[in-house]
Amino acid sequence: MNITRITAVRHGETTWNVDNRIQGQLDIDLNTKGFWQATCVGAALAQEPIDVVYSSDLLRAYNTAQSIAQHHSKTVLQNHGLREREFGSFQGKTFDEIETLWPEQALLWRKRVPDFQPGGSGESLLQFRERVLHCVHTLAQSHIGKHIVIASHGGVMDVLYRAAANLDLQAPRTWELGNAAINRLLWSPEGFTLVGWADTSHLQQQGALDENTA
Repeated sequence: MNITRITAVRHGETTWNVDNRIQGQLDIDLNTKGFWQATCVGAALAQEPIDVVYSSDLLRAYNTAQSIAQHHSKTVLQNHGLREREFGSFQGKTFDEIETLWPEQALLWRKRVPDFQPGGSGESLLQFRERVLHCVHTLAQSHIGKHIVIASHGGVMDVLYRAAANLDLQAPRTWELGNAAINRLLWSPEGFTLVGWADTSHLQQQGALDENTA
């Protein structure tokens, strides 16, 4: 069968997640809790047959992927296409700062206007979705019949959920995008299918922050 199993994991927590500060493509590493979460997700997947582990080339995703790959003697394969959305001048700012500095842009962002480019030079939702889906389709097609892990970002998880659930870019989000949550999908040439989403049972001791913005 032309099916690829995908386990998609958002990176562990960072200090900027706690501060509600936009990371985008800035290279922010995990905080202490984030490394603990990465260890937990690695242990949770340790007994599963995993063929390949991919990650964004940003540290927070790469270090999360390393915690998974080490249980399977795999080398993490970094892919630029799995990066978070580029947020332009929004990057490094808190949600409140963005609202204060650029109220008109903040409104477009909150409304998820598909062709709005945040910070003037950021990716629009349309550009971001195209990049992510092209990347993941390519990876999945390269490993038909296998089980691949993708460690990436909240925005990437959101794109994958919407694609699998056949939801519009502007549909209100009712699903969680927690740090170090385990999300499961199937890929076929026809597209994605949801198998399971936002499993944080391995993190019950401390929980996981949800991603408030894509």
